[in-house]
Amino acid sequence: MCVKVTEEFLKFSLNRGNDLITPVPEYDFPGLKPGDRWCVCALRWQEALHEGAAAPLFLRATHEATLKYMSRSLLEEHGVDDFEE
Repeated sequence: MCVKVTEEFLKFSLNRGNDLITPVPEYDFPGLKPGDRWCVCALRWQEALHEGAAAPLFLRATHEATLKYMSRSLLEEHGVDDFEE
């Protein structure tokens, strides 16, 4: 799933042991900030949704296999229309 990272999602991820904020130069990872685009697994996004921290989705950049885990209407409810936004 391709998301538009939010402060809430970054904090949620950090609290779950996945620090997406801190740069890791040896892997050319600059660290993420709100507004960045990032790919996350469907189950992690769903977990964030239940905790009130889900990031908006770029639907056109999210694989249709995601529908195995959640409904199209749920995805559309949290979707951002324009990937070029």
